[in-house]
Amino acid sequence: MHIRALIIEDEPNAAEKIQRLLYRYDRSIEVVASLESIADTVEWLQNPANKYDLILSDIQLTDGLSFDIFKQVAVDKPIIFTTAFDEYAIEAFKLNSIAYLLKPVNLEALTESMQKLETLRNAFSSNDQTAQLAALQQALGMIQKNPYKERFMVKLGDHIRSVPTDKIVLFYAEGRSVFLITENQRKFIIDYKLEELEGFLDPKQFYRANRSFIVNIQGIQEVLVYSKSRLKVELVQEFAKEIIVSREKVGDFKNWFNGV
Repeated sequence: MHIRALIIEDEPNAAEKIQRLLYRYDRSIEVVASLESIADTVEWLQNPANKYDLILSDIQLTDGLSFDIFKQVAVDKPIIFTTAFDEYAIEAFKLNSIAYLLKPVNLEALTESMQKLETLRNAFSSNDQTAQLAALQQALGMIQKNPYKERFMVKLGDHIRSVPTDKIVLFYAEGRSVFLITENQRKFIIDYKLEELEGFLDPKQFYRANRSFIVNIQGIQEVLVYSKSRLKVELVQEFAKEIIVSREKVGDFKNWFNGV
């Protein structure tokens, strides 16, 4: 099986290591390019003359997250993501990812990913639907091993704590800062934007009511009909700010609140 691989990695040593591991797995693999930035990768992918079968991409690049590449260019080839952090797993699997490898990447982990790719290619080159389903289940297996974010690290003075996600009642933005509030009314600032949090939180458990608030269904005391066909969310604990579900989201919120 001849594979043309594209490496996206801004650390030269890491890129060289990925290439060495690929060759150790299969000497016939051809690394067609090794790129370091979002901009260079978008330009390369937009050139129809450039052909590839697989992408191995770091997530954090010098000019942003590699996810931005795939917002600009439609990619229908499998992707293996590599990163030093585990909080991007859910976002990665919204794309064509077949594996999510934590750095430092070793031969065993890469081999497992490449064997998964071979299984998929072999299955989908045949007309055997049973084999195709088994291959798809294998590829999706990584998602089951990477559930939604279970805890958040917070700072309290010189101390660092871990807050379980199911103990968080609310996330909210105030200016450029984002805070979480726990069920015992503790408030902590976190290094995430609400847009990022939406990808990390279980959508059955959390809902973004408007631009400023993400609420936990377990933290809702009641929902009131508010002016102009909007809804007002009351929490189980005191909270000074009003949480209003905008008119255009009322129907979606009701479905979520009803478990639909």
